[in-house]
Amino acid sequence: MPSSDVVVQIDQLSKVFRVGFWGKRVTAVDQLSLSVRQGEVFGFLGPNGAGKTTTIKMLMGLIYPTSGRASILGHPIGDPASKAKLGFLPESPYFYDYLTSHEFLNFYGHLFGLWGASLDTRVDELLELVGMTHARDLQLRKFSKGMLQRVGIAQALINDPELVVLDEPMSGLDPVGRKEVRDLIFRLKESGKTVMFSSHILHDAELLCDRVAMIMKGKLVACGQVSDLIERGATHEVEMVVDRLSPEGLAQLRLLASKVVLQGERVMVVLASQQSVDEALDVIRAAKAKLVSLTPHKASLEDLFIREVRGGQPAAEVHV
Repeated sequence: MPSSDVVVQIDQLSKVFRVGFWGKRVTAVDQLSLSVRQGEVFGFLGPNGAGKTTTIKMLMGLIYPTSGRASILGHPIGDPASKAKLGFLPESPYFYDYLTSHEFLNFYGHLFGLWGASLDTRVDELLELVGMTHARDLQLRKFSKGMLQRVGIAQALINDPELVVLDEPMSGLDPVGRKEVRDLIFRLKESGKTVMFSSHILHDAELLCDRVAMIMKGKLVACGQVSDLIERGATHEVEMVVDRLSPEGLAQLRLLASKVVLQGERVMVVLASQQSVDEALDVIRAAKAKLVSLTPHKASLEDLFIREVRGGQPAAEVHV
């Protein structure tokens, strides 16, 4: 039985499409299993074409799975009860661009059965939340990409959902737009919402997420807390820049280093691990050279992504 704090539960979910004249079978999602917990920001990561949007469409009831099952807020996907406390922003939403942002949110409020003064109050609250009060009476056709994303998130919140699902919310945004959407997601978490978003922008996920799942070619390859996943199998390189190093000192550092680059009178040395730092510093002091900089290289989700692509490792979950 799923835990009471599980908001999304996916068990062995698969989707197979038939494409082309001969109906060739293409597996978009392959026996995917994962869960999203209450109150967390959960990142659903992978390259373009990995199966992220297909999975989200199955969760939203827009397409049917070939096999497996999933539930949202304790209700099977496709059950209308699962949508009552669900907010969703698709990757490429279509908005009626002749509407103003106020009219647009009123329209979606009516779809959820909201009317009158309570709806007007809710719309004003959401426009303030997403920083769009100034554009209350501006037609959507005059909005920038970032403004459309913000009003799209406001649309996903009109019914005060417990779970907010955002499909590639930062795709196509400039750095300012991405920061605005990141700040919104932080605010949603602070208000007690559970947020699940898909992305191929790993840096944003690393900043935002409590846990992430990474899929490639429809298969789960990693799932767990960001810090634990990054540490798993990571190398902790240290870069040192040294000035006026003698040939004897350089020869000794070459024995410790995984990479040495000569830059005029300076030498850049990359140590494969932090354990070698003290020994390298002893060599530098003995050679009477000058240490210009010492920079640890922090592992990242991008490093994990590259490791998984190159290694083809099986799915693994870090339990906490």
